[in-house]
Amino acid sequence: MTLAATYRLGTRLFWRDRAMLVASVVTPMGIGIGLPLLMRHVRADGAAAAAQLFPGTIAIMLAITAFMNINVALATRRDQLVLKRLRTTTLTDGQILVGQIASTVTQTVVVIALCTVTVRFVADVPFPANPLLFAGAAVVGSAVMATLGAAYTAAVPRAELSAAACMPVFLLCGVGAGAMGPILEVLPSWVGSLFGLLPTAGVVDAMRDGAVAGPAANLAGWTVVALVALRLWFRWEPRRS
Repeated sequence: MTLAATYRLGTRLFWRDRAMLVASVVTPMGIGIGLPLLMRHVRADGAAAAAQLFPGTIAIMLAITAFMNINVALATRRDQLVLKRLRTTTLTDGQILVGQIASTVTQTVVVIALCTVTVRFVADVPFPANPLLFAGAAVVGSAVMATLGAAYTAAVPRAELSAAACMPVFLLCGVGAGAMGPILEVLPSWVGSLFGLLPTAGVVDAMRDGAVAGPAANLAGWTVVALVALRLWFRWEPRRS
């Protein structure tokens, strides 16, 4: 078995899982398209409001399609002993995880791309002013969130609890990016500063404001955190009761 085979395996299992498709594709696309479309029709400055909101909804897509998706997938395969069996092949541990992460990144970028094109025509959200920066932020942000999601499986005792365990991350990313309304405006300024440290905040800053240095440092720091956590705490087998 090769690294490409693990990539194809992760992709095939994902697209065959109807529950995961609803949770990781239909739901984030509904949010990513529906919220800007709503702003377009309920606000006097509809198009501008939709354009301002859309990058924030990408934080939600990253939290669901990248972070939660891989967390649920790996926790399920761990409990079903699929990961344990994969380790008996010629693949290294790194190759097994990289194949799953790469598959998740592909799925997430496709969802973001579809939403970006759709909101252009249904909500008058303009295409990114800097397409290369936008695409780079989407790919790197997806990779970082997927790696963090893989590491977070260490905190999930059983696969059936994965989605619930990821809900705090979903809420933090959505609130921090402003996709759930101006909640941060009524909170102390230091709370907003903490939310600005989230990896999704770096992606949104790059997409919305064209920033590079700050988001790059943010995502690099979270990459180190994710890799260290994977190295120290990732479990390949279920916990023994």
